[in-house]
Amino acid sequence: MFKTIADPTDCEVRSVIRFLNAKNVKPAEIHRQLVEIYGENAMTDGMVRKWVRQFNDGRTNVHDEARSWRPSVVSDGLVAKVNKKIRENSRFTIRMLCDEFPQISKTVLHGIVINRLNYRKLCSRWVPKMLTDVHKTKGLSSALTFLIQYSEKGNEFLNKIVTGDETWVCPVTPNNSR
Repeated sequence: MFKTIADPTDCEVRSVIRFLNAKNVKPAEIHRQLVEIYGENAMTDGMVRKWVRQFNDGRTNVHDEARSWRPSVVSDGLVAKVNKKIRENSRFTIRMLCDEFPQISKTVLHGIVINRLNYRKLCSRWVPKMLTDVHKTKGLSSALTFLIQYSEKGNEFLNKIVTGDETWVCPVTPNNSR
């Protein structure tokens, strides 16, 4: 019985295929030996046959070839234009942005708003993710005050708390003269 090797790299498996192919071992036998040493998930029989064909056709490299990806449609100029539209109307929706930028998909626009501009949806409005140190300090102060009140008065204090809906917004609000 052989010792099995867990989690082999792709180039390692391809090197074994190249070696056994050079010794004129049939693809089915190569696959059987790969499964015996590397386990069931090493490589499918079809992929072994594909690599054997490529090595027979003269390929010598066992590493992945560089792939060319589609260029991104997201540019700094587009991000700036989206940010300008958001600042013009802080009650925007992604659907409204799709109407403004029909050549850009809804998913890409959503990614720009969330990942590039760091806005998040809160109370049906988009706001920046980052809170200032003042906001954090006020939140901590309020939480400590509530905790002290709760420790002194217990559950009765909780029944007297009135909550409201509060939204943190960007301190610069565009002037809408309508």
